[in-house]
Amino acid sequence: MASGVNELIEMLYNMVSDAWGLPLGAEKCVIERDKVLDLLDEIKAQLPTELAEAKRLVNARAEFIANAKREADTIKKAAEEHARRLVEEQAIIRTAKAKGNEIITIAETKSVELKKAANEYADDALRRTESAIAEALDEVRQSRIRFRSVSSAPVHTGEHE
Repeated sequence: MASGVNELIEMLYNMVSDAWGLPLGAEKCVIERDKVLDLLDEIKAQLPTELAEAKRLVNARAEFIANAKREADTIKKAAEEHARRLVEEQAIIRTAKAKGNEIITIAETKSVELKKAANEYADDALRRTESAIAEALDEVRQSRIRFRSVSSAPVHTGEHE
């Protein structure tokens, strides 16, 4: 049928807005219950998929941070090894220590920057996902309220009362 929750909600919205109005009931309309229920079932079925996507983003963030930490550790170890070799060469002891500390500082700075960037990316992605899910949930609630008001309205047989 449709590909995403937003598209399904849009279809539901269009179905309600295009529905025939009831005489003397400006806010009431007639819609096909089965079609509305089918759309709502499909929305319910797709919400876990969107939640899974949010979880995937959180896991990707964690993996990104872990990779950045491993890279920083590798750089740090390489810097320490490089510094040790330079220390062994008596002629350049001071240069080796300064260069090793500089490399370690750069590695730590890079690690902090990578972690910050990963956190910002994941936070933005989660914020957008949260917003989309909140909008979808609000639309479902509004549709449900409209549906209840329509389904609880008395059925007119066409005869005058």
